[in-house]
Amino acid sequence: MPGTPGTLYERSGTGHAYWYRVYYPAPGVQAEELIGSAADETSVADARDRIAFAQWTVEQVGHLRRLGFQVADKGVARVLVELHNRGAFAAGLAVTGTLAYMAWLNELGAVAVAARTQDIDLARRQRLDLASPLPFLSILQATKLPFTAVPGLPSQSPSTSAKLPGRDGLRVDLLAPGRTLGASVAVPELDWHAESIPHYGWLLDGAVEATVLAGGHGIPVRVPLAERFLWHKLYASAGRPATAREKAEKDVMQAATLAALLVEQGDQRLEASLQGAPTAVASSARRRLPTLRRVLAAHPQTLEAVASALR
Repeated sequence: MPGTPGTLYERSGTGHAYWYRVYYPAPGVQAEELIGSAADETSVADARDRIAFAQWTVEQVGHLRRLGFQVADKGVARVLVELHNRGAFAAGLAVTGTLAYMAWLNELGAVAVAARTQDIDLARRQRLDLASPLPFLSILQATKLPFTAVPGLPSQSPSTSAKLPGRDGLRVDLLAPGRTLGASVAVPELDWHAESIPHYGWLLDGAVEATVLAGGHGIPVRVPLAERFLWHKLYASAGRPATAREKAEKDVMQAATLAALLVEQGDQRLEASLQGAPTAVASSARRRLPTLRRVLAAHPQTLEAVASALR
C-alpha cells in the first residue's frame, strides 16, 4: 500500500454512505482512496485487513532496523512502491547501486555500517516486458513528491535523471548497458532515456528477486547477483577520476564486504562468477588488489579467494 497504512473513515454527507482510506502518500501530503459504499461489506473488510497488515509490516521493519538491518528512508520507499505497483520490477527493471548493496546485506544476514544514499539507481538490461508504456517521470510524480527532470549534460542531451528540490534531494537515475560511459540510451517503454554504463549487460544478466526495506515497507525488487555486483564495483572504482576518490573507496568497501560475506559463509561461487566476465572487469579488479589487501587484512580467507579468482 502506498504511503502510511492510513485509517478508514465513513462519510454520508451526500445522502449515501461511503468508506474512504485516508493516508499520507508523502510527508505532509494527505490523500484519500475510495473503498466502497457502506453496504459493500466485503470491500470494507478487505481494506481493514490490508491496513492491519500494513501496520504490522511497519512494526516489523522497525524491529529489523533496531536489529541492524539496512532500511532506506520514506522517499525511497515511495518511489519503489510506485514502481512495484506499476509492474516495473516484474517486467525486468532492476535496482542497482547502494540500494542493491543494502538489500544484499539484509539477504546475507550481515550487520555492517549503515549505508545511506540519496540516489536510487534503476537499470534495465533489455526492453522491459510491459503491456503498455510507463512514462518514467509520470510514475515518479505519482508519488506526490515534486520530482523534476535533471537537465542532461551537455545541455542538449535528454535527461536520464529526476530529482527532488534541494542540494541533497533524492535523485533517481536510469541506467542501461552501453559501450560509452555516460552516453544517452533511449528507453521507449518508459518514455525516457538512460545513462549507458559499460558491462552493465553482464552485471544484470541473471538478476534475482530480493527485498528492499524502506520506510515502513518491504518492497519486492530485482537486484544483480551479489558476486557480479562486487566485481563490477571494483571495475567502477578503478575507472573513477582522482576527484571522485571518496566514491571509489566506497565502491571498494562494498565489494570487499560482499566478498567476505560470500566466502566466509561457505559460498563457492566467487571464483566461478568471474569466468566469462568482460576482460575489462577482470583487469580492473586486478588493479584493485593492492587496495583489497589493505581492506581485507583481517579476512585472509577472503583475500586468498579473491586473489585466486583473479589469477
